[in-house]
Amino acid sequence: MENITTYEAGEYQVAVIGAGHAGIEAALASARLGCRTIMFAINMDSIGNMPCNPSIGGTAKGHLVREIDALGGEMGKAADKTFLQLRMLNLGKGPAVHSLRAQVDRRAYGTLMKHTVELQENLDVRQAEVCEILFDGNKVCGVAVHTGAIYRCKAVVIASGTYLKSRIIMGEVNYSGGPDGMFPANSLSECLKNKGIELMRFKTGTPARVHKASVDTSVMEPQGGDEEIVPFSFENEGREDFENKVNCYLTYTGHETHEIIRANLHRSPIYSGRIKGIGPRYCPSIEDKVVRFSDKDRHQLFIEPMGMDTEEMYVQGMSSSLPEEVQIKMMRTVKGLENVRIMRAAYAIEYDCVNPLQLHHTLEFKEISGLYGAGQFNGTSGYEEAAAQGLVAGINAARKVLGKEQITIGRDKAYIGTLIDDLVTKGTQEPYRMMTSRSEYRLILRQDNADERLTPLGHEIGLISDERYEKFLNKQEEIQREIARLEKNVLAPTEAVNDYLVLKNSVPIKTGIKYAELLRRPEITYKNLQAICPEMPHIGREIIEQAEIRIKYEGYIRRQYSQIAQFKKLENKKLDENMDYTSILGLRIEARQKLAKIKPVSIGQASRISGVSPSDIAVLLIYLEQRGGKNERQTD
Repeated sequence: MENITTYEAGEYQVAVIGAGHAGIEAALASARLGCRTIMFAINMDSIGNMPCNPSIGGTAKGHLVREIDALGGEMGKAADKTFLQLRMLNLGKGPAVHSLRAQVDRRAYGTLMKHTVELQENLDVRQAEVCEILFDGNKVCGVAVHTGAIYRCKAVVIASGTYLKSRIIMGEVNYSGGPDGMFPANSLSECLKNKGIELMRFKTGTPARVHKASVDTSVMEPQGGDEEIVPFSFENEGREDFENKVNCYLTYTGHETHEIIRANLHRSPIYSGRIKGIGPRYCPSIEDKVVRFSDKDRHQLFIEPMGMDTEEMYVQGMSSSLPEEVQIKMMRTVKGLENVRIMRAAYAIEYDCVNPLQLHHTLEFKEISGLYGAGQFNGTSGYEEAAAQGLVAGINAARKVLGKEQITIGRDKAYIGTLIDDLVTKGTQEPYRMMTSRSEYRLILRQDNADERLTPLGHEIGLISDERYEKFLNKQEEIQREIARLEKNVLAPTEAVNDYLVLKNSVPIKTGIKYAELLRRPEITYKNLQAICPEMPHIGREIIEQAEIRIKYEGYIRRQYSQIAQFKKLENKKLDENMDYTSILGLRIEARQKLAKIKPVSIGQASRISGVSPSDIAVLLIYLEQRGGKNERQTD
């Protein structure tokens, strides 16, 4: 800010830096909770942008989107309004891993989100680069932008995405730049470092976009959407006017593709050392796939539309930082891409992010009051992970300035809770991606029951309206009524019934059987019951789904709730944030160092810290017992 005339531009309660998926949710939540909020976009046209895949959801990510919606966030509603194709993934597996995915119209999604924030009461949107966060001691008091304007505020959410000191890399070419040709944010990193905040350098990448007319989809495998469309937003349950508009297409790399990549590895910035940032393990570049999985003859590529009003198509699975001419050569070895024309070349992008071990579960910095982090700034990857954190950060920033207790979401309540707990307890050495395997409570944290788990909290916070909450309560009552009916009604062993059961490879019945008992058979579904049971009621798909899952998996669900009860016992044993671990005899040196750095709030959190062993936890439990259990708090 040297040699620039500064001036006071306004007073707000909450400022949000960044207008991507994290920034949007943070700003909307803060404004909807009654705080005067300002959101900064480095370019107004970047609001809600999708610089990588134009899709929302996917394995585990779809869980996050439904949880965001259940809490009162915006992403699911926007995806429902702008999708090109909707599919429920993993239907061949159990309900715990069913995940909704939408291919969305990229421009329509961004335009909708931009208009949504523009119309939001209590929210101002400003195009500017925030160069500095202003502090009063260890409290946030404002932000300064590149034009010299100063905006006073009591809380700041940093949702900078991949813009912080970002650098674009493509073969031997590299330059300072943000995603999709936007300007980078070059000044804020130094401000954060000067405040003692530890930053890391991460990397991500994006595939090329190609011209539709140069792609021969007739030789590819079409990937259609679902006939029965399930929306993301619980507010859209029961609607029958949704329809899929496009197909995606599947093709594969081959031997020639891999040979071209191997011959040019010396020109890849990843292997030449020109890229210093750490990339995502679970979304590797095509050159990384070829090296790491050298035994694979081919890799899947999905050719996906970018929107209804563009000829651009996205080549999912071919992220790369190889030189542009190499990208063209390797793509033209792929079936259906022999004559491909690139519209936007693939590139890698390096950027600064924060070590999330410096954050509370509220996403507030431990050492700086009123400063919050969200999204890729916190070391994650993905739009959905970003939006989930943005929602939590925005809620907590608003509640802090309003003098209310901040919220934390446990890992037993939501994938959002798992995501945040992993970040602030374990940290991350690479861009963190949500996967169903990260949760130990997958059967409870299904995408279909996100409203049951989180809508009461959303209503309590103030983001779920009374009208929506009443609709939610009625739905829960209807589910319970249907379960009770299935547990009560009995099916007689008629010849027609037994013939149908044999047809479904199920054992015939000799005496009457309750509907629920029949439904517990793995091979029998609710639709089968409708075919053979008289007087089955006409109820909504979501009621049927919930009743069937709760009955079929009753034993497993009960067992998981028992595990959660044990988990809560450790979570309820609280630890003093300022505890002197060096004075506790019996703790190993590594455990003392890790505990002192992370400052866990409970024995449960301490047990999840890498480097803290079960014997260390035993020492801590004995220590608390000797202190008379003063740190233990009884909860429901």
